[in-house]
Amino acid sequence: MHGPVAGSVPGDPKAADPAGTYPWLSAPGLAGAGYVEEEFYLTGDADAYGPTGERLADDVPYTTRVVVRRPGSPARFNGTVLTEWQNVSGGYDLDALWAPDQIMRAGYAWVGVSAQRVGVDQLREWSPARYGGLDVTGQGRFTADEMSYDVYAQAAAALRAGTGKVLGPLRARTLLGIGASQSAGRMTVYYDHVLPQTEPVFDGYGFVVGSAPGRRGGEPVFHVLSETDVRAPVRRADDEGYRRWEVAGAAHSGRFGQAYREPLLTRDLGSAPTFSCDRPPYSDVPLHHVIAAAYAHLERWVERGVLPPAAPPLEFAADGTKARDADGLARGGIRLPQVEAPTALNTGDNTGETFCVLFGTHLPFTGEQLNRLYPSHTRYVARVAAAGASAVREGHLLPADAAADVRDAASSNVGRDRG
Repeated sequence: MHGPVAGSVPGDPKAADPAGTYPWLSAPGLAGAGYVEEEFYLTGDADAYGPTGERLADDVPYTTRVVVRRPGSPARFNGTVLTEWQNVSGGYDLDALWAPDQIMRAGYAWVGVSAQRVGVDQLREWSPARYGGLDVTGQGRFTADEMSYDVYAQAAAALRAGTGKVLGPLRARTLLGIGASQSAGRMTVYYDHVLPQTEPVFDGYGFVVGSAPGRRGGEPVFHVLSETDVRAPVRRADDEGYRRWEVAGAAHSGRFGQAYREPLLTRDLGSAPTFSCDRPPYSDVPLHHVIAAAYAHLERWVERGVLPPAAPPLEFAADGTKARDADGLARGGIRLPQVEAPTALNTGDNTGETFCVLFGTHLPFTGEQLNRLYPSHTRYVARVAAAGASAVREGHLLPADAAADVRDAASSNVGRDRG
């Protein structure tokens, strides 16, 4: 492990000296929360594996990067490192599970690992001086990410050992492997087929809006899905090593992530991608609030053996479609205040170009609908508070996020204008 690599925002990705550049998608607003961001080069020899775990080669040289966002002081650190397999579905590394308010509030360290060729190739082009030496293909020998599983595991091993002071003065007590969507799929292959042949490096795993392992292993698996991702009523049952949560109204990629990343992609790419969907995107149901609760449960699960609470599944109608109420909202599942005290139709469904199918739908209710639901502003706020309190009691929402929902409701105009 070499670093931290010099350079920070503002800078020029095309500068000839890495010190004049900065990390891709560098996060804003860390210092005010007592956090720092640092980037390291990870160099080693990785084994290559096929999609069903067959070993294809041993000790293939690689160099990649890890980006670390951590508390600056050990006193702020809760002891747990969230190690994200960076998602490359968009053609670049995406820290899909970076939710700054929830992660920094709890005192986690977050580490993003660049394990796949597509992300590394884009980094090399974006800033040749900073990233030109990266390679996760064995100099073109393995271009289908056969090395990615061991690269990811070696990054975790370095975090565990404190190699190169990648966590600064912090010492990791608990290491959680997390990945979303496409990354969850890669992690599924790792857990099911590669991990049984190697030494465990993570204490537990979070698989988000994607697949999850079918194997029952020694490390707990938490599986969190949006409404978008639940396509059939057939599910793996919860057991002592697996927990599945489904979130009504939430989308695979909802408004929170889009809003957070838009200015960063504009900064780093010149513009953020735009999409023309058949229905108005994006769902406003905050899936990241449920993910934050899942992290807290997963932490207790691996450290003290406390099983997380179960959650009701989303319901399906007789024709195989998701069951919906009179307002079009999904029935069943984890029900956050945005669904239990709705002001809009939020779903996990949409259609249209490219990624629209992942964005869900947000259709504000009419004045007539709002008047029917909420005779007064006080009644609306009370309903939000009751829904949040229920979700907290069930273990699906953290108190701080429930309180934020109540503050948002109190500052809204819902129920004030009966015009």
